Amino acid sequence: MKKRILAVLIATALAVSVTGCAGNATSSSDNTSASSVAESSDTSTQTSSDASSEDESKEESSQEESKDLEANYTKYTLDGDLTQHMIDMSRLNEGNKVRLANVIKKLKNGEEVTVGFIGGSITQGTSAGNDLCYAKLTADWLQKTYSNAKINYVNAGIGATGSYIGVHRVANDLLSKNPDLVFVEFSVNDTTENTERNKKSYDGLLRTIWKSSTNPAIITIATTQEDGTSFQDQHAEIVKHYDLPMISYRNTILDTIKHGDIVWKDISDDNIHPNVPGHKIVSQLLQAYISDVDKDVDNISGSESDFTTPATDAPIENGSLIQPSSATDVTATGAFGNYEQQFGGFDGFWLFKGTSDADISATSLTFKVNAKSIGILYDKYTKAGCTADVYINDELVTTLNADFTGGWGNYVECAELKSFDSAGEHTVKIVPKGLEGKASKFGVSALAIA
Repeated sequence: MKKRILAVLIATALAVSVTGCAGNATSSSDNTSASSVAESSDTSTQTSSDASSEDESKEESSQEESKDLEANYTKYTLDGDLTQHMIDMSRLNEGNKVRLANVIKKLKNGEEVTVGFIGGSITQGTSAGNDLCYAKLTADWLQKTYSNAKINYVNAGIGATGSYIGVHRVANDLLSKNPDLVFVEFSVNDTTENTERNKKSYDGLLRTIWKSSTNPAIITIATTQEDGTSFQDQHAEIVKHYDLPMISYRNTILDTIKHGDIVWKDISDDNIHPNVPGHKIVSQLLQAYISDVDKDVDNISGSESDFTTPATDAPIENGSLIQPSSATDVTATGAFGNYEQQFGGFDGFWLFKGTSDADISATSLTFKVNAKSIGILYDKYTKAGCTADVYINDELVTTLNADFTGGWGNYVECAELKSFDSAGEHTVKIVPKGLEGKASKFGVSALAIA
């Protein structure tokens, strides 16, 4: 890997050099003398030459990196250990290791450490179960490796949720447990249907975790669908902005399949979720990264990642959920009722239940909130889901549709409703429209505010 690192450093140095040349050329063009024009022309030629050299260097670096990785390639078998090639492929961003080194020192000293995981159904453990999911495997490995320490394990994964819901629930579901180390996985639930919202949410999620009172280390994880669909690249832009670690199961598993060592069905029972062998690989990649940091822990010091400047415009930070169990200033009228049962991983919900001949003109659910941004978590149904109009301050902002006929199952969906320049008092009103001549329902699991 030394050749790979050296090539990247050379390319970076050339990029800095080119930027300096471009600046000089601009300064020369402000002088109208013939000699200055000539100098500017010479500088322009030099800049073009340097840019060409940079492109060639980058191409050579990429080729050198590929050769280096292929030279280290050894065949992988499911019942064996990870190969070095697989580990190398997973290191999408090595990242700043200062906070993680501090956690490892606590572990080595036999202290109590809380390890938290937040993500969607993969983190929750779908297709592997509570005890064999990557999160539990990783926590168990930490306990075994640092046997004198006490590991507190928190799994805050909820299926069918992305980082928009994540940033609004992380404080209650995870940060309230005072984690020292947090793993973040949302790359198959964040989609390009809502690219900007998801980037702002993921940015805000990382910022909220990083700035929480226990100063936790963060390791991000990128997963994938069978066809390679993943929000990895968009997440990576944000991760690299803060120089956090990113471990790519996506890159590793697709490359291993490409080499013919395994097929997708070996590591997944559907087109998304890793099965028991798949979860084991995810955990092994995390273990390998932590082990490498441990080997060099005494040499890791200096400044932590810099979160001064957000990676996106107006990231959503410090969000919270207004749910039935803790809600104030919420009024349900008509056929809207308050239910305590769990739905989609969330405790309690407000539900409109309409009959085929019911008069629902007086039915609504109204919230009074103080917020800068407002969103909603509403329920999708494979049967009888209807629409509802949503008003903010008496303005119709959207119509939501709870119908998911023919879908894989009932779940909690989210929608960003409206953002303001600053926090203020607002009234949010949900008015169900029902299904004409049919029984219908519309559920609200929470209002999301930040």
